[in-house]
Amino acid sequence: MYRSEEIDFSKGLIPAIIQDYQTSEILMLAYMNKESYEKTVETGKTWFWSRSRQKYWNKGETSGHFQYVKSIDLDCDGDTLLIKVDQVGPACHTGSRSCFFNKLL
Repeated sequence: MYRSEEIDFSKGLIPAIIQDYQTSEILMLAYMNKESYEKTVETGKTWFWSRSRQKYWNKGETSGHFQYVKSIDLDCDGDTLLIKVDQVGPACHTGSRSCFFNKLL
């Protein structure tokens, strides 16, 4: 795991791509700040910063569809995370397994 000092949180929020650790399916994209990253590492479950609600949220807290962290990778620029998880139930708030189900091309 990366220490939060190694990650570029200079702009506040960084994207976190959430991927199924077994199938490699991309499940969702959310945003983290230093505190939500540290909560994720500490608890082993994903925590994000909600830009619309302006508060922390633990994925699955209300739905029971938790994401158990298996690994975290940092991109070459140090400003995007790839978090591989064991997803319980659907990842998307619509009830879909993945948030990426709208084909454009």
